[in-house]
Amino acid sequence: MNKIKRLLATVGLALGGEAQADYALNLTEGVTEVSRDIHDLHMYILWVCVVIGVLVYSLITYSVIHHRKSKGVIAAQFHENTKLEAVWTVIPFLILLTMAIPATRIMVKAYDTSGADMTIKVTGYQWKWRYEYLDEGLDFFSTLDAKSNEARQLGSRLDPAQVDHYLLNVDRPLVIPVGKKIRFVFTGADVIHSWWVPALGWKKDTIPGFITDAWAKVEKPGVYRGQCAELCGRDHGFMPIVVVAKPEEEYRQWLAEQKGQSAAAKEAARAEAVKTFTMDELLAKGKEVYDANCASCHQANGEGIPGTFPAISHSPVATGPLEEHVKIVLKGKGQLMPAFETSLQPAEIAAVVTYQRNAFGNHQGDLVQPSQVAAQK
Repeated sequence: MNKIKRLLATVGLALGGEAQADYALNLTEGVTEVSRDIHDLHMYILWVCVVIGVLVYSLITYSVIHHRKSKGVIAAQFHENTKLEAVWTVIPFLILLTMAIPATRIMVKAYDTSGADMTIKVTGYQWKWRYEYLDEGLDFFSTLDAKSNEARQLGSRLDPAQVDHYLLNVDRPLVIPVGKKIRFVFTGADVIHSWWVPALGWKKDTIPGFITDAWAKVEKPGVYRGQCAELCGRDHGFMPIVVVAKPEEEYRQWLAEQKGQSAAAKEAARAEAVKTFTMDELLAKGKEVYDANCASCHQANGEGIPGTFPAISHSPVATGPLEEHVKIVLKGKGQLMPAFETSLQPAEIAAVVTYQRNAFGNHQGDLVQPSQVAAQK
């Protein structure tokens, strides 16, 4: 049924129907000056190629019809025609020149990050994004929203069709002001990712150990969605990007609210770091952390995916030495298991380790306190 719907939508697109909104075949014009310049350059080069194609194939078709051997036509014989060689050398050169000049001008503009009003550092993680407002001291992670994460799980009762912007929504979007030149600085924490929002007109790889940059000046308020454009691992398709552009006044209000919430969260984290939790508290908190950060790989039932992600249930890690379990969660393991020491607080790591060692049939009876995690960290 889904294949039939897609086929009908494609036919509707060909006939100029409303399906164009979902099945676009061309570049988006975007909401920045650079994105429109790139779109216009693309259309210009496309039509140049169309004209060349029409002329060439028209000449070929005419020659095949009117100069074929069956009509008694004899092919002309010539060699080293200097004028002809000059013509077919100069004309392509001029055509390429008319493309190269505007393309170079747009490239220079696209790479010029000087004179920015603010700077945001973007770091790619498996499988989330970290945004640091370097001028404001604001720092947070952005991950796939809870409903999309639940709906994508094997055996989930939640229908993806009932989730708004399924796999294209996040818990905390990147918010920027309209009309300001924003410099983005990119890097990676584990593997190569690629930050891509089509409406901005470009994408940038986030490479561990390297820094790249780009800029954007969004011209109108709105919500602009994107995705990681690099095959960064099994859950590559589950780290979307959401950019919310707000008018200056609304952005300032949002920024003040976020700073207040961030300060409160840091204070709460400091308090939790020295708190002694009960087993019930750790199990409840640990389940929340597990569902948000671990279930995508190890599955909600802790059984994992054979051959790809190991099970938590009766695993040698969850039933082995406690210190080694905490270390793996903190530091990660190999390319598939990311480190959580920067994205999770000591209380969250203590809770999720406690949960894993006592859930899924493990029943180890171990209880980990945040102070133990902080000491090992």
